[in-house]
Order: sequence, then C-alpha cells, then structure tokens
Amino acid sequence: MTYSNEVNSMCVVAKGPHHGPAPIPEEGKWIQAKEIKDISGYTHGVGWCAPQQGACKLSLNIKDGIIEECLVETIGCTGMTHSAAMASEILPGKTILEALNTDLVCDAINTAMRELFLQVVYGRTQSAFSEDGLVIGAGLEDLGKGLRSQTGTLYGTKAKGTRYLELTEGYITKMFLDADSQVCGYEYVHLGKMMEAIKAGMDANEAVKKFTGCYGRTTAEQGVVKTIDPRKE
Repeated sequence: MTYSNEVNSMCVVAKGPHHGPAPIPEEGKWIQAKEIKDISGYTHGVGWCAPQQGACKLSLNIKDGIIEECLVETIGCTGMTHSAAMASEILPGKTILEALNTDLVCDAINTAMRELFLQVVYGRTQSAFSEDGLVIGAGLEDLGKGLRSQTGTLYGTKAKGTRYLELTEGYITKMFLDADSQVCGYEYVHLGKMMEAIKAGMDANEAVKKFTGCYGRTTAEQGVVKTIDPRKE
C-alpha cells in the first residue's frame, strides 16, 4: 500500500466502535451481508434496452450468493428472445457479482440484472421474510399451466377503437360488442392447456374447442349485437 507524504505525516486517530453493515432481511433471517456468499433470495427485476423498444423481466433464485435458477421473459424485440436463450444458459451457477459483470447479450437483460442486483443486496427480495426462501423451481410457478408467460397485448386507435389480442386467459379469438359498439365480452383460447392436451394425444380441433372459453356478456340475450375477430375486423 502506498501513502502520500501528507498521509504519512499525519498522526493516528483511533477508530470508534465498528458495528458492521446494517442487517438486511433474507429468507426469514436478518443477515449482515459482508461477502457475496451472504446473499440469498428470490426476486424479479425489469430492464429495457437503449431505444426502449423491448423489455425483459428477469427472475433469479439465489442461494449463498450463487444463482441456482433463472427465468428470463422478454417482450417487444425479436432478437431479445434469442439473447434470453443464451442468458438462461449463462446465469445459473454464477455468483450475483459475476452475473452483474457478465455480458448477457441484450441491453434489456443486462439492465434487468442491474436492477435485480440492487434489490438483493439491499434486502428487498420477494422471499425476504420467507423462512428458508423459495424452493428451486419457484420460477416455474410464475408461468402457470403450460409454462407460458403472463402477457397482455392490446391495440387501439382513435379512429377504430380497441382490439383485445391476448390477455391472461389466453389468445383472444372474438370480441363481443353491445348496442353502443362497446366491448362487453370476449372469447379466448388457453394456449398453454391446449398445447399440453395436443402433446398428450388429443386431436388439435378437439383441443381448441375444449380450451376455448368466454368472459363477460357473450350472447344476444345478454345484449351482444355484434361479434368481431380483433385481428381482421
């Protein structure tokens, strides 16, 4: 260690009590995090690329500083999906510090990692007060049946109004309009359940019919006067 002449000429002033870092909540315990291995928790972070044409939701399950599980979900950019494929290989097994300083291929994923890192080192994880945290595999529970991301795709114009394309229930196939041409219901296909049934041997047409559902007012008796395909009409 090299000191300047000014520092060398100073006298020593003793340091008072050293209490260490403030404890943070981690998996049901209060931890004084001094090293990377002191960090554990399950949490999410959201990032975006420089032109903000796409976004990433990153979920990590960290145990003793090591990423044991990751879930990478992206929207809005076709190239980002392939970057996410690489990130899902890169992240597991790294420490959170390694991951922070790793090129995760896409700006949005890198930004999500930065935001998530801030959460875990400040004790703001989803599992902060959950004893022993969440099991490895908890990321899959975010996806639900069929392991599909929860997405919403809605489009609207001043001239023609709104179009529902995809909601939590699934892929929207019909919109139902009332006498005022306002949306009063919709029909959807739950793609996750449908694909699981097809993979299990069900006929595709039968699967579509089985996993088609409706929400809201959907019949003439309930006030529906028009049905439209939101992707064509």
